[in-house]
Amino acid sequence: MLVDSHCHLDFPDFDDDRDKVISTAKDAGVGHMLTICTHISKFKEVLAVAEKHKNIFCTVGIHPHNVDAEPEVSAKQLIYLAQHPKVVGFGETGLDFYYEHSSRDLQELLFRTHIKASRETGLPIIVHTRDADKDMERILRDESKKGSFRGLIHCFSSSQGLADAVLELGLSISFSGIVTFKNAEQIRSVAKSIPLDRILVETDSPYLAPVPMRGSRNEPSFSIYTAERIADLRALDKEVFFQATTDNFFSLFSKAAQQAGLSNL
Repeated sequence: MLVDSHCHLDFPDFDDDRDKVISTAKDAGVGHMLTICTHISKFKEVLAVAEKHKNIFCTVGIHPHNVDAEPEVSAKQLIYLAQHPKVVGFGETGLDFYYEHSSRDLQELLFRTHIKASRETGLPIIVHTRDADKDMERILRDESKKGSFRGLIHCFSSSQGLADAVLELGLSISFSGIVTFKNAEQIRSVAKSIPLDRILVETDSPYLAPVPMRGSRNEPSFSIYTAERIADLRALDKEVFFQATTDNFFSLFSKAAQQAGLSNL
């Protein structure tokens, strides 16, 4: 079964049919989901979804879009919230210089805070990056010198150069429905190049529905289409690829593996 490694099940888009969406995903072969925190002020709502469903895990953190509006948090505070059994990572965090919804300096400060929490706990970070390749690589390299940490670049839409740097630093890369879009040849090229043991799949739902569901609300069950597209790109049997991405998820998110009774991975 697949894992949707990045979705936003607490969002109001799912208020009318959240349980049905989760059930549909499981019926489609998406056995586990990671619902991602974007506002520290709404962490309780994120956690509530994970607590209600055995096959759902969550994270705690602040999206770079929201760092100006949200309370500034310390690594100590993030670590405290991550003590809950259902919290398996930090983020999403990172840099977004495309929309500029928040100041660049504060984005970097909070990104480094999340990395510190990751380093001190061993829990991975979920990294958002857009139009910020140079600064992203600079920060990741700088922080790596302070000590190792685990994580992934989610919804990858950047250059081969950043992908290579991320892999060199020991991080993984997750692909969303973007890889199925007509004009995403560069992303497909990167998806073909990633070592099989470092690749994950996600929906980023309710956003970025893949072909053939383009234009509709995205949901975890649609991660099947993204996984099938990447398997085709890599000329792999889809079941082999599905299993690899699932193993990769539980290897990276080892706390989730323990919760799921898969800690032998």
